[in-house]
Amino acid sequence: MATLTDFRRVARDVSNWGRWGGSDELGTLNFIDAAKVAQAASLVRHGKVFALGVDFGSSGPQGAFMFRQNPVHVMTVDGGDASTLVRYSPQSERNAVGRQLSGFFEDNPFRFNDDMIIMPLQAATQWDALSHVYYEDQLYNGFPADSVTSLGAYHCGIDKVDVKGITTRGVLLDLVRHRGAETFLEHGDPITPAELDAAARTQGVRIERGDVVCVRTGWWARFLEAGDGGEPAAGLDWRCASWLHDHEVAAVAADNLMVEDPISGVEGTFLPMHMLCLRDMGLMLGEYWDLEALAADCAADGVYEFQLVAPPLRVTGAVGSPVNPIAIK
Repeated sequence: MATLTDFRRVARDVSNWGRWGGSDELGTLNFIDAAKVAQAASLVRHGKVFALGVDFGSSGPQGAFMFRQNPVHVMTVDGGDASTLVRYSPQSERNAVGRQLSGFFEDNPFRFNDDMIIMPLQAATQWDALSHVYYEDQLYNGFPADSVTSLGAYHCGIDKVDVKGITTRGVLLDLVRHRGAETFLEHGDPITPAELDAAARTQGVRIERGDVVCVRTGWWARFLEAGDGGEPAAGLDWRCASWLHDHEVAAVAADNLMVEDPISGVEGTFLPMHMLCLRDMGLMLGEYWDLEALAADCAADGVYEFQLVAPPLRVTGAVGSPVNPIAIK
């Protein structure tokens, strides 16, 4: 078990504060330049498309954490409304909405449906913004933590990412296949930096500056089978933050609920890799990515690199965003 002194030493080593200027709010996404985007596009050889996002619905992975719930999908106008509204609403003096809708439906064949969704922005496949996690009252690059208010994040919000778009080379590291596990990596055996290197060597792929590294643990397939959104499984050991820093990756994503291993590895801390990545490095984390179909294809053709397109929603001041990442080979 590492100490807080060990943690602080690593935090100093991986810090990117000031690397791209004192006003920077993009962090390691700065590694994605025009040449990187062009390289990613050149990886598309067959036109095979893999959607890495999961369903946003009532059967999603949330609920184990009481402060996050699964999405609530509500129909605001549906097919059953049309005939009823035309029949009753014109006579209503008090139902202004009904009168307006009945005007759309009356004396013409036009009909429509409308809906809305209520959910945490991190309910399923998502990006953590740099403002999502902090410690000692500071966000990435030294911005004050109290700049995140009830009105949103004034600094390091997910809306700041839109200028980059997050289109780059993606690399899959399939730790399930590397370990020879049948389904998923069970809790109690964190993924180490040496193991990431070994998986890359076995797969014949190199990690390069500006990549997004996608780590398959098998957790999402396990969730679809068992339905337990709180079931722990192996994730990245906290020391993998140094590995990500040394390889100058743009971001990291995984198919599990927190990317890193639920075993802290640092006394007196919870999710130390979140702190090192988001707050010190300025490196975003992607969670709940479905990597199963992509992993099967990579194993079949031996190609573990691809173009990745994964822009977040531009929600002003948000500390996270839903995403449907697309891998193209």
